[in-house]
Amino acid sequence: MQGRTREENLQAIERVVRSRPEGAALPDIAGALEAAPPRRTLQYRLRTLVDSGRLVMEGSGRWARYRVPGVMLSELPDFLVFAEPKRPFVGAVPEKPAAEAQPLSEAGAEILEYVRRPVTARQPVGYDPEFLFSYRPNDSFYLSREDRARLREIGRAGIAEQPAGTYAKQILNRLLIDLSWNSSRLEGNTYSLLDTLRLIEVGEAAEGKDRRDAQMILNHKSAIEFLVEAAEDIGFDRYTVLNLHAALADNLLPDPDAPGRLRRFGVGIHGSVFHPLEAPQLVEECFDRFLATAAAIEDPFEQAFFAMVHFPYLQAFDDVNKRVSRLAANIPLIRANLSPLSFEDVPRDLYTEAVLGVYELRRTELLRDVFLWAYQRSAARYAAVRQSLGEPDPFRLRHRAALHEVVGAVIRGCMDKMQANAHVETWTAQHIEEPERGRFCEIAERELLSLHDGNFARYRVRPSEFAAWRDVWRN
Repeated sequence: MQGRTREENLQAIERVVRSRPEGAALPDIAGALEAAPPRRTLQYRLRTLVDSGRLVMEGSGRWARYRVPGVMLSELPDFLVFAEPKRPFVGAVPEKPAAEAQPLSEAGAEILEYVRRPVTARQPVGYDPEFLFSYRPNDSFYLSREDRARLREIGRAGIAEQPAGTYAKQILNRLLIDLSWNSSRLEGNTYSLLDTLRLIEVGEAAEGKDRRDAQMILNHKSAIEFLVEAAEDIGFDRYTVLNLHAALADNLLPDPDAPGRLRRFGVGIHGSVFHPLEAPQLVEECFDRFLATAAAIEDPFEQAFFAMVHFPYLQAFDDVNKRVSRLAANIPLIRANLSPLSFEDVPRDLYTEAVLGVYELRRTELLRDVFLWAYQRSAARYAAVRQSLGEPDPFRLRHRAALHEVVGAVIRGCMDKMQANAHVETWTAQHIEEPERGRFCEIAERELLSLHDGNFARYRVRPSEFAAWRDVWRN
């Protein structure tokens, strides 16, 4: 009887964790249990589940989150499951630990079997321009109609009518951490999630780690900020892609002129029998064709996946090509206010093998399986983030830059209440359309009245400027 009761308690915890694909912290689990035990008892039961392999723990201390290992599509909630009647998933990745198990299609499993053969057993191949040139935007598709419809359903943030990048700006702090860490991790970066958090939030590099690891993560931060802040201007064009590479490759390549410049010499791919193009003029031609093709694709998910396929395949830059592809995949998602793709939980080996399938076989099915699964994980995560943030005021979002400008000017100008009122009204009359002026003035005045030591930095004023203004404002 005692053993059965203990097992029932463990199963209750498993059910709670299973219902949260994005992972559950200890307080989440305690709050969801019908009769939560004391904290120490719950910690003991969680440790028992982890030690027995029934749960996986990520992080430590108060940052710890628990997941069910190797969640399969059949185990996810209905709104996160893809309908694929023509190509059912047949199993998890073979020869991988349970914590990394991922569902694969038959075609994906076939590709995986090939790329796991020894290099000597695989046929050497070169770059095939026809793979790119035969693709016809909005006629050719790597993702099925069902895939694209389901991705849109789970990726919809509910704010599509807002300016491009609105959703990404709402969750920017979380996205900077998640995408910087996961994309760097897929390159072999040794920083932990907490190391990344400290580096991005307070600029503290981890002791004993390679400086290149810190540089890689900081480069991701800069690149993500560029994409989000310039959301209305970015696209699959030279301006965006070259600057994206420059941000990601900064201080990481032997040639200081290489960031943001197309490749001028041949390169090899370690562990692969694939030989990229060598002639610079052919690289240039295919790069321009890639951009034109990608820009013409209308569906944001097909566009994102096209970038993940053809950017690494072309190897347009000296290095950092896969990093560019992962962030470029977010361009259409950011612009369309869809949930971003942060590559949450994607195993490094499986991602590498999926890219090898593109290199050596010009087949996309394994990378597609990774993409679909990864987007489900990311969408679930950011749905929870959005719920915790609540609904922002769309008026304030639309006029965010204007509010920062007018409030910052009042502080830097050391204006008293009368001067501030006159300035806000004059500035608003010059820059805000007539129907919205009254509301804008009201919000600006409330912002000024609510300022204190803990919130003035967002207006990019120095502490000395704020202190001087506050003395005048209070008199």
